[in-house]
Amino acid sequence: MTTVVVTGATGNVGRHVVSELGRRGIPHRALTRNLERATAVLGPGADLGQGDFTDRDSLRAAFAGAEQAFLSCANDPRQVENAANAIEAAATAGVRQIVLLSTVGAEVGAAQTFADQHGRIEHRLRSAGIPFVILRSGFLMSNLLGSLPTIGQAGRIFLPADDARVAMIDPRDVAACAVAALCGQRGDGETHLITGPEAITFTEVARQLSTALGRTVEYVAVPDEAALAGMLGAGLPPWLAEGVMGTFQMLRKGITADTTDSVRQLTGHDPRPVADFAHDLMAPLLTR
Repeated sequence: MTTVVVTGATGNVGRHVVSELGRRGIPHRALTRNLERATAVLGPGADLGQGDFTDRDSLRAAFAGAEQAFLSCANDPRQVENAANAIEAAATAGVRQIVLLSTVGAEVGAAQTFADQHGRIEHRLRSAGIPFVILRSGFLMSNLLGSLPTIGQAGRIFLPADDARVAMIDPRDVAACAVAALCGQRGDGETHLITGPEAITFTEVARQLSTALGRTVEYVAVPDEAALAGMLGAGLPPWLAEGVMGTFQMLRKGITADTTDSVRQLTGHDPRPVADFAHDLMAPLLTR
């Protein structure tokens, strides 16, 4: 039986990869730094392996005996190095396929920090000699979870997106694409841009949220300066706040305005709309 190592296993996409692998009965190991948190997120029955991207010995132990891997590295100043350590450990262990979670616009030298980092990770993977599939995710609907406090308190979403059209994607659909690739439904070296069913503005997102949540939600466009100050005031590190601002600048330039049929090609079903994400994953958090 194939053992899949899932990195980023408690992340917005990784947790759904773990769930889907479990549903299909595919042996897997969820890599985590914090066993207690992982158990709370993934459930007491999860097969956990403790490891850290910065600890190469722990990575080698985690990948031992694995045949495949889902590689997802959180935004971090050392993100490229972290991913490189995981790729090296996978190669040493003889892993025969890596499915990489990347991002739209990934390119070495990209002006936006996260796109540049993911571009460098893709380059490392392409040169590692391991069969791979790259999933470039569009703007994740789970980013909307950051607006839950203002939705709950004021019924508003405050973001510096102006009227950008965004084909945002449910993380469950990204995870389904990853598991489909891990199950051998796609070939080596493929890159897929994963998007939602339609490119919509945040004003339209607010309308869908209003219907799904049963409360009025409005979108308020804010200037970059105010958004950056708000994130810094909330305690975000400057590198992360500036990276998020870069993402919204890319959205306004239309980088996520196009849709693809990658979800249907990979999974056989259409991607979920924002309303489904709001009903399934946002509403329960607002009613706690």
